Amino acid sequence: MNPTERQELAGLLPSPGAPALSSDRMTQMEAHLMQEITKEAPAPSPSPAPAPAPAGSGRVPPRRLRRTVAMLAVPVTAAAVLTTVLTVGGDGEARPATDSEAVALLDRIAKVTAAKNAPPVRDDQYVYTLIQGTDDLTDEGLDRFRRADWHAVDGRRDGLARTTVLSGPSGKGTTDMRIQADPNATTYRELQALPTDPGALYDKVWSETEGQGPTHEEAALEMIGSMLEGATLLPDVGATLYRAAARIPGITVVDDAKDASGRPGVGLAFGDGDDRKVWVFEEKKLTYLGSEDVALLDVTVVDRKGQNPAD
Repeated sequence: MNPTERQELAGLLPSPGAPALSSDRMTQMEAHLMQEITKEAPAPSPSPAPAPAPAGSGRVPPRRLRRTVAMLAVPVTAAAVLTTVLTVGGDGEARPATDSEAVALLDRIAKVTAAKNAPPVRDDQYVYTLIQGTDDLTDEGLDRFRRADWHAVDGRRDGLARTTVLSGPSGKGTTDMRIQADPNATTYRELQALPTDPGALYDKVWSETEGQGPTHEEAALEMIGSMLEGATLLPDVGATLYRAAARIPGITVVDDAKDASGRPGVGLAFGDGDDRKVWVFEEKKLTYLGSEDVALLDVTVVDRKGQNPAD
C-alpha cells in the first residue's frame, strides 16, 4: 500500500477524541480493504479438501477456498489505531471469526456432558420437558408462562402440552393441548441415532442448512440449538453437538448471561440484532439451562402422558 493510499484510508478513521466508528464509515473501510486484498493477494491454487479437524479445535473445514486476513493494522496516530480481523469467502462475503475462548468453553462443556450417564428409555414412555418463557401479545404486553410437554419416545403416539400463565395480560390459568404425532418432528429415537463423531455431525448439519438463515453459520448453530433440549438425556449426542458447534465460527462468550427464568450463568452467543441467540450454562457445573428466550427447567422420562416427574 503506497503513502497516498495510506493517507486516504487514515482519513476514513475518526479523530482520536471520537474513536467510535459509524456504520457508514466502517462500510467504506471494509470496501477499501477488500480492494487491497483482491489486488495484492495471489490467486490460490486448487487443493484437495482438508481432513476434518480434531474435536474441540474450532477449525471449520472450508467448503470453498478462503483467504484470511489475520490482522490488518492501519498506521495512524498512537491514540487511534484500528486493527481489523476479516475472514473472506471465495465469493467475497465476509465470514465470522473463530473465538478461541468460545471453542475452549464448548470443549469443556462437551467433556462434562460426555461424562454423564444416559437413562434407560423404552419406546412406550414419554419425554417430559418443562420450560419457561414469555409470549409477546403485541400491544397488550407480555405473558410469562411455563409449559410442560410430553412427547412419545418413538413419536408414534399423540403427546400433551400443558401451559400455565404465571403473569400477564391474558390472566393466570392452565390449559391443556393435544400434540398430534408429527412425522416431521425429531423424536428421541432420531436424536439417539445421530452420529457421535463430531466431523460427521458437523457435515450433516452444515449440509442440511445450506442456503438458510441470515448466514449459513447462524443457520447451522440454530439447528444445533434446537436439539440441545432433547440431547440432555443423551450425553454422547449432546457432547457431539457441542463439539460440532465448536467448528462453526461466530460464537462468542458472554460472562454474565441469564436464562429466561432469570438464572445466571455463562453464555455462548451468536448472530446479531434480533437474530442474536444466547445459550446459557450453569457457571460451575456447565449444565445447559436453556437460552435467554426459553429456560429449560427440567427434562426427564415418565411412563405416561400427563405424569409429573414427582408423581
